[in-house]
Amino acid sequence: MNSKERVMSAVNRQVPDRVPIDLGGMNTTGMHVSCVAALREYYGLEKRLVNVHEPGQMLGWIDDDLKEAAGIDVEGVFPPKTTFGFANENWKPWRMPDGLEVLVAGEFNTTTAPNGDILMYPQGDTTVSPCAKMPKDGYFFDAIIRQEPFNENNLNPEDNLEEYGPISEEDLNQLTQAVKQAAASNRAVTASFGGTSFGDIARVPGSSLKHPKGIRDISEWYISTAIRRDFIHQVFSKQCEIAIANLERIAQMVGSL
Repeated sequence: MNSKERVMSAVNRQVPDRVPIDLGGMNTTGMHVSCVAALREYYGLEKRLVNVHEPGQMLGWIDDDLKEAAGIDVEGVFPPKTTFGFANENWKPWRMPDGLEVLVAGEFNTTTAPNGDILMYPQGDTTVSPCAKMPKDGYFFDAIIRQEPFNENNLNPEDNLEEYGPISEEDLNQLTQAVKQAAASNRAVTASFGGTSFGDIARVPGSSLKHPKGIRDISEWYISTAIRRDFIHQVFSKQCEIAIANLERIAQMVGSL
């Protein structure tokens, strides 16, 4: 039984030859870059810098040699851009506070605050306010709330939809190539497509935006679910509409492969 068959057997509530393993197939099943480095050392694999593909949580990329060594059954497909709005390309070295050297995207640009916090910037633009911080001696980034004043009597749902929209042809083409590559393996394919998020609280602060508008404070957003229900309903309705339209385009793309 290969990995793809093993996963499908489990999904169909059948008994596979062993329990399927997913490590790094999605952001929710990812592993911190320091743990990936330690796991590579444990298996005696080639010494190399680990790529950070999801900088918010500082998740490390699981290379093929580690997948083979650990018996991983899943191949992941990810959106072309990170939670901070820049692409995973033009890799460069970066040193963690604990001294571990890793590889990060070219637009992974940070500064250090007077108190030692490491500040991250949306789309790598250090001329605007930072969107996240890694506390001194920390291991991942927390969103910085950049809530602008808003008019309680004139809330515009479009302000909270700025980062949502039709998936671009460029992103769709990149996803097509990624799906083809993943499908060529004997592993089950899992995918986290951009442009299909709905109700994700992690997106409320607008960490990919240089100047987020609308309600961007997480506490204020939760309050809004109780006292501004019409506004929240309009935002969610539009998110759902955009996500369905994008999923239809993605499904057409996958179906044509």
